[in-house]
Amino acid sequence: MTQASFIVKTQSHDYPIFIRASDDQIDLVSQIIPFITAKQVLIVTNDVVAPLYLAQMQERLLSAGFHVEVCVLPDGEIYKNQDSINAIYDVLLGAHFARDCTLIALGGGVIGDMTGFAAASFMRGVNFIQVPTTLLAQVDSSVGGKTGINHPCGKNMIGAFWQPSCVLADMTTFQTLPEREFAAGMAEVIKYALIMDADFLIWLEEHADQINAKDRHLLAEMVYRCCDFKAQIVAADERESGKRALLNFGHTFGHVIEAHQGYGKWLHGEAVAAGMVQAAQMSYRLGLIRACDVERIENIIKKYHLPTKPPKIDVAQALDLMGHDKKVKQGKIRLVLLRSIGDAFVTADFELSDLEAVLAGQMTASPLIDE
Repeated sequence: MTQASFIVKTQSHDYPIFIRASDDQIDLVSQIIPFITAKQVLIVTNDVVAPLYLAQMQERLLSAGFHVEVCVLPDGEIYKNQDSINAIYDVLLGAHFARDCTLIALGGGVIGDMTGFAAASFMRGVNFIQVPTTLLAQVDSSVGGKTGINHPCGKNMIGAFWQPSCVLADMTTFQTLPEREFAAGMAEVIKYALIMDADFLIWLEEHADQINAKDRHLLAEMVYRCCDFKAQIVAADERESGKRALLNFGHTFGHVIEAHQGYGKWLHGEAVAAGMVQAAQMSYRLGLIRACDVERIENIIKKYHLPTKPPKIDVAQALDLMGHDKKVKQGKIRLVLLRSIGDAFVTADFELSDLEAVLAGQMTASPLIDE
């Protein structure tokens, strides 16, 4: 696969995802120009991505006749907060941007989430485009319209549903992506296999060496399949009132790790990887899956250089952090668990003692993560 596209259907509007695996020079502009609504464009990026791709994008847009402003934010989950949103607003207001402007998110999931939230809230909603440069953003956060920022008490607790007008995923950006960031993205890829498609898990097991070596055409196929999975779920449940909650497999446990450790010490994908193992262990304790299934999940996570165990967290503290999770309803913690590999469901029907046992049994820090 060298290039592909498909349409994400949502209640608000439909939009395309473009996936490029061309061996030609990277082009992050041509396919997005038709989706820019007027002349005013703000590129939001961070200080890691900016030196790599900003100049090319800015020059191409200027030569196409657009008025371009730039907001370069510090890199990292720790900066996914109201201060960064205000920095975006400052540029928009300082340059007298109007309601027909377009915001472009150039970066990973943090940049995409913040840009989307700024777009959703500036003048009660303006156009925005996703140009994700990390694997995690390409297969997960750039698709589906969930935007937002973190609060010290919980991840993504402040935000909005706001769909982009298009998404451009170019495999060439992985050439500059650090190995740890690439591995973190693979956690979300593995998640899709575990909750939706057992055959996709076999494919990931069989192609691990080529994927870890960043075979561009296999990566394009992988990204396409993941985006297609997510598009199916988003089309059925845009605002996470039902089936879309399945995409949070491993996340309730993972968000505990992120909040406890401090945002950024564990990458989101690393926390989700360890969280998926805990969710699998919970599924096993409830008699839903076999011990060999848990072992298989651990093995595929290790194969993609991800941690399988969380840091040491007091059980009471972990439960308190879980209490801030968005899936809590009527005071009950809800978990995404597995009936089998490829078949997930959301439930609050479990004994607290089982959850406490899973949390208490995972006390060894991963050697991949510094304490």
